[in-house]
Amino acid sequence: METYGYIRVSTKEQNEDRQRIALARAGVSAGRVYMDKLSGKDFNRPQYGRMVKRMRRGDLLYILSIDRLGRNYEEIQHQWRVLTRDIGVDICVIDMPLLDTRNGKDLMGTFIADLVLQILSFVAQNERESIRKRQAEGIAAAKARGVHMGRPQKPLPMDFMQVVEGWERGEVPLHQALVACQMSPSTFYRRRKEVQHVKRQW
Repeated sequence: METYGYIRVSTKEQNEDRQRIALARAGVSAGRVYMDKLSGKDFNRPQYGRMVKRMRRGDLLYILSIDRLGRNYEEIQHQWRVLTRDIGVDICVIDMPLLDTRNGKDLMGTFIADLVLQILSFVAQNERESIRKRQAEGIAAAKARGVHMGRPQKPLPMDFMQVVEGWERGEVPLHQALVACQMSPSTFYRRRKEVQHVKRQW
């Protein structure tokens, strides 16, 4: 029997130290720990795939929390079935002792573990959706207050409005205005519009 550990973090998350420490305390050797760092745009997990291919019936997998197995309810359930039923691996979820398939191998134990798994995976998905919703609402509220989101804008050149006015009067060709301001056409038009909007408000 081999003992494995799996770590998953997103590129936006804090580092993986908390998960590594938990796996080390559980007795998982560093050489048997697999880790994936994911962007928010995809869920490609090459290290998870390599680990699953190495695992055999009777092996043991430690994870810190149930949401390390997937992004949503369906995926967590699917991976749990693949590991425990198709491959025959035992799983221990460190922060939820009820989810340890080494315990309660009888019908009642299996029923309780499956029930807890369903509840926790649903809660994990619901929490992620709530976080995304709160983030979207926060961004919308900030934009409504006029807060700029994203990278800080470069400060405007001191003579920006003079260049714009010269261009508007036809005295300065567009390409010359762009070179003077060190802007692309889209940025030049956008910043001109922003300045004009501010001037109208005043």
